[in-house]
Amino acid sequence: MKRLILWLGLAAAAAGLAADYPAAVEGDFVLKDFMFRSGETLPELRIHYRTIGTPRRDAAGVVRNAVLITHGTTGSSAQFLAPTFAPELFGAGQPLDAAKYFIVLPDSIGHGKSSKPSDGRHAKFPNYGYRDMVEAQYRLLTEGLGVNHARLVMGTSMGGMHTWLWGETYPDFMDALMPLASLPTQISGRNRAWRRLAIDAIRHDPEWVGGEYMSQPQSLRTGAEMLYLMSSNPVLRQAEAPTLAKTDAALDTFVTSYFKTGDANDYLYALEASADYNPNPGLEKIKAPLLAVNSADDLINPPELGILEREIKRVTRGRAVIIPLSDKTRGHGSHTVAALWKGELVRFLAETER
Repeated sequence: MKRLILWLGLAAAAAGLAADYPAAVEGDFVLKDFMFRSGETLPELRIHYRTIGTPRRDAAGVVRNAVLITHGTTGSSAQFLAPTFAPELFGAGQPLDAAKYFIVLPDSIGHGKSSKPSDGRHAKFPNYGYRDMVEAQYRLLTEGLGVNHARLVMGTSMGGMHTWLWGETYPDFMDALMPLASLPTQISGRNRAWRRLAIDAIRHDPEWVGGEYMSQPQSLRTGAEMLYLMSSNPVLRQAEAPTLAKTDAALDTFVTSYFKTGDANDYLYALEASADYNPNPGLEKIKAPLLAVNSADDLINPPELGILEREIKRVTRGRAVIIPLSDKTRGHGSHTVAALWKGELVRFLAETER
């Protein structure tokens, strides 16, 4: 009974947190005859999005409270509604209080409910890259939602990489930039290797059938396993699965869950999209204050590379923070555990207040 009472209390607390900010409003914005940098076009590119809050304009008609948050590879905007993120940031009195800010959470091209290969075109879907994704996000804001300025652009993992591109592509559009779990350099080293491993597994799998499979090819299992491997830290994985049998069981559970919603073509395109990512030559173009946040236990962006510390010096108003390993960090996944870094966000918002 005590356990039941405790569970009910926790559930009530969680419900209270969830109700502490307005429900997300979902919508779709369609871009007609969208031309990708590959030269391919799509008659209708659908960008799905969620918004929380209301845009507010100053006397000159400039939106001053818009916050764009973009997600990671194979994710969607739904991940930002998780208990570790939304209640920590969007609730009353929180750093991005939805009563004050207009929060825009898009599904990037190829992800979530936006246009993607699994909609029907399969491997005939246009080849898209990160710069296409950023352009679509910009047009969603400006053409679809009437947002002509952003208080903050931030993102996690792939979304963090998008944030660097936002800063150099639209340098006058935002007041501040906050990329999380990313590096301002071309995908290379181990980060490229794990992606290439998963890409090759799918492309060389006879079950892929050139993208026209009737059931998910088993090579998607390799892709899911790579996500499991790279997304957390060794300490956490060891604690969760301290024996061979428990490790196998945990991995099998993750893969089985991924197969319920994952798609090989979507996964393949999402990984290949990172090939055009390289903000490094244009870092000096970034005008807005930028706070880069990584974690010490991130296997995808390990601090021992020294890349972030070196390249942040080229950003005129840039600063970098590395969250130390702790029992609360989650490796690469620390980017959506907002409690780990929201103090930095609070300070950054205060520093960049108009």
